[in-house]
Amino acid sequence: MIEVGKYNNLTVVKQTEDGLQLKDNEGELVCLPTKFIPKGTEIGDSLRIFVYHGNNGKKIATTQTPKITLYGFALLQVTAMTKVGAFLNWGLDKDILLPFSEQRRDLSEGRWYVVYLDIDDSGRLFATTKIEDQLQNIHITVNEGDEVEILILKKTDLGYTVIVNDEHEGLIYDNEIFTTLRVGDRMPAYVKKVREDNQLDISIQKLGFRQVIDTYSDKILQTLSAHDGFLALTDKSAPADIAAILGMSKKAFKKTIGGLYKARKISLEEDGIRLLKNTK
Repeated sequence: MIEVGKYNNLTVVKQTEDGLQLKDNEGELVCLPTKFIPKGTEIGDSLRIFVYHGNNGKKIATTQTPKITLYGFALLQVTAMTKVGAFLNWGLDKDILLPFSEQRRDLSEGRWYVVYLDIDDSGRLFATTKIEDQLQNIHITVNEGDEVEILILKKTDLGYTVIVNDEHEGLIYDNEIFTTLRVGDRMPAYVKKVREDNQLDISIQKLGFRQVIDTYSDKILQTLSAHDGFLALTDKSAPADIAAILGMSKKAFKKTIGGLYKARKISLEEDGIRLLKNTK
């Protein structure tokens, strides 16, 4: 069966006035409109194609790239508020509906919100902002030290709540953030701790001392190269200045420049650090 809200591997079987007829392994057909036909496509070709419902309610294929797929999360913009709910731009010609019943709070046209793409009993796709209902921390599928993918969900008093692997909820603490995070950002991260209550502590820095130092060393050397080999930072610099320029804590900075100095890659001067000429 051709699944809506997902990518399907379909075979081109026929050219029509409206476009191409594509077929799945069970013989179900869907139309790929003429304007979306990839150049050079021929009968018999196999296409990995996204399918959703068109204005007439029928399944339709597209080569446009959706910003979200079924059972996934994404940051989408409200394009219109109507009597049935909000419509969101998800990258396709037809916007996706977020019904009033699926809104945690009132939404505003032009604003961006993290949403989840779901499907109702009739097979219709819809968006929802009831994010917490779609996450579970009962059966944890990750371990401490694992690399995961996160989506920044919201700012809290403690830091940022994040969605982990599109399944769990986690937290990045404020005092461990040395870069700018924005709601909706996706990025790799690491499971720092799985707590007894199955809550997840997440780090956006690699775990393990050696890995952290190697990462920070590369960062300092690259930043030095980009600033003519000199940075006006020392072990007496304010933590905020170090974080603003290098995206790391003062503690990490001091340890890292100590290692770079011993490796003869930098010199320590009274007013800053300097890249040595033989360092690449």
